[in-house]
Amino acid sequence: MATAASTSASAAAVLASRLLRRSPRLLRRLSASTAPPAALCSSSRPLATPLARQPLGHRARMGHTAAAAAAAEPALGLTKPNAIEPPQITFAAKNIEFSEWKGDLLAVAVTEKDLSKDSDSKFENAVLKKLDSLLGGLLSEAAEEEDFTGKSGQSVVLRLAGQGFKRVGLVGLGQNAPSTAAASRGLGESVASVAKAAQASSAAIVLASPSGIKEEFKLTAAAAIASGTVLGLYEDNRYKSESKKVHLKQVDVIGLGSGPEVDQKLKYANDLSSGVIFGRELVNSPANVLTPAVLAEEASKIASAYNDVFTATILDVEKCKELKMGSYLGVAAASANPPHFIHLCYKPTDGNVKRKLAIVGKGLTFDSGGYNIKTGPGCSIELMKFDMGGSAAVFGAAKALGQIKPPGVEVHFIVAACENMISGTGMRPGDIVTASNGKTIEVNNTDAEGRLTLADALVYACNQGVEKIIDLATLTGACVIALGPSIAGVFTQSDELAKEVTAASEVSGEKFWRLPLEESYWESMKSGVADMVNTGGRQGGSITAALFLKQFVDEKVQWMHIDMAGPVWNDKKRAATGFGVSTLVEWVLKNSS
Repeated sequence: MATAASTSASAAAVLASRLLRRSPRLLRRLSASTAPPAALCSSSRPLATPLARQPLGHRARMGHTAAAAAAAEPALGLTKPNAIEPPQITFAAKNIEFSEWKGDLLAVAVTEKDLSKDSDSKFENAVLKKLDSLLGGLLSEAAEEEDFTGKSGQSVVLRLAGQGFKRVGLVGLGQNAPSTAAASRGLGESVASVAKAAQASSAAIVLASPSGIKEEFKLTAAAAIASGTVLGLYEDNRYKSESKKVHLKQVDVIGLGSGPEVDQKLKYANDLSSGVIFGRELVNSPANVLTPAVLAEEASKIASAYNDVFTATILDVEKCKELKMGSYLGVAAASANPPHFIHLCYKPTDGNVKRKLAIVGKGLTFDSGGYNIKTGPGCSIELMKFDMGGSAAVFGAAKALGQIKPPGVEVHFIVAACENMISGTGMRPGDIVTASNGKTIEVNNTDAEGRLTLADALVYACNQGVEKIIDLATLTGACVIALGPSIAGVFTQSDELAKEVTAASEVSGEKFWRLPLEESYWESMKSGVADMVNTGGRQGGSITAALFLKQFVDEKVQWMHIDMAGPVWNDKKRAATGFGVSTLVEWVLKNSS
């Protein structure tokens, strides 16, 4: 990812280059120690992997391929993630009186208005009035004593005796009932937090004012609440010596409808959540564990687990050379971990395809910046494991869609996985690389490497005969400066594609903002010796990056670039967000229908 610190890193790059030139012995030693292992064999079928979920870098027998063998090598530091199952929750939609429900925790979602009282100090809200009467006024007393006002983020829990439910919890919604997917998901996360604290194994969620949710939104709200509950329970403890047990196994959603349609939507929420969790785990995994080989292995596991709809193709260095992927291979050249070009193909079980799509993700499992090494404040080199966040969104969506199995659509999931490192074999500033469409690129900054890998991935995607392509990448620090940490930048010339993704994001709750593809900015990307350079000036950096990618997309294909450098990571939680998975799944489903 090109960061704001990239320019200041140029001096360090020059110094490193001089040191290598002055010390041939050091250069020979670097070259010998960083020479990549033997090229991986390509595979046109899914690797034979166990269907049971395994941790990243799992060292069990993965099939007779060099890719599996490379992935099975012990990680640097001998780090091995613990095998921890994600939350497994059964959801059910019920239309019953909340007082009839039996279980560990009855969670009542309340707005600030719901807590208003009449002249007799009784709740005016019918649900709270009935519940308080059932509990002999205990609920009203507790709300006052705990200063619970229904604000978002507030909660209060009471342990009970003699009732069908062991505990009742009030969960604050703020001023209004949830009217968006993001707000509904937030409710689910709040309930998960309360359930974890209470160590509840079963819970029911009921809104004090269910009429506050529009009828046409109830299905989406139920799914978002369920998804938020799963994601709220999930903690990535694979790299900790101790992990917390998840107690919650059953959640009933009361008052948002019932029947097959709602049940299907709740199952969808579970499938989607598994994809988001998978995406988070990929990004959270350190670069010494998640190498390009391991990322290819994880993708192949998806194809193996859902082999009725998926096939996997892993291209080795030699095959990439045959396809003339000089731009991608230039980035990968310095690393001791060889590149893996990953292609999963989804086809519906009945073989009936009406639309062909491609989703391309940036897959830099670590980005040092290369000779333009990341140095100084703001470079975030310690977080550059997340520079494969685009590929995590791609494979998270693939995992979810393997369970959902939408009809009528063929989807290609494409990732050019590699590392951007430094060695005597590496790409230098000033080098010229040639992409697979024949266009030449003068590399004026080795820390603008993601777009070089995406160039060949986009050409490859176009060659699959697809109608629409979305690429996702943690591409520029400039986009984070422009839009902050929670909004992704969107670039496309297709208004139709923009509308599709906007509609998908309204269901997913993820935030996107469309930015211009200002053609006049391309002037700064022109080279005197090649077709283009890989970076322009500091101004409009995310726009010039998108314009660069545009050079590698067929004009007949509808294409969108998503710069997700901001929302890939949650600084407060110091963990991945799984951003992009939900929107991609919704987008594919909309194209399916």
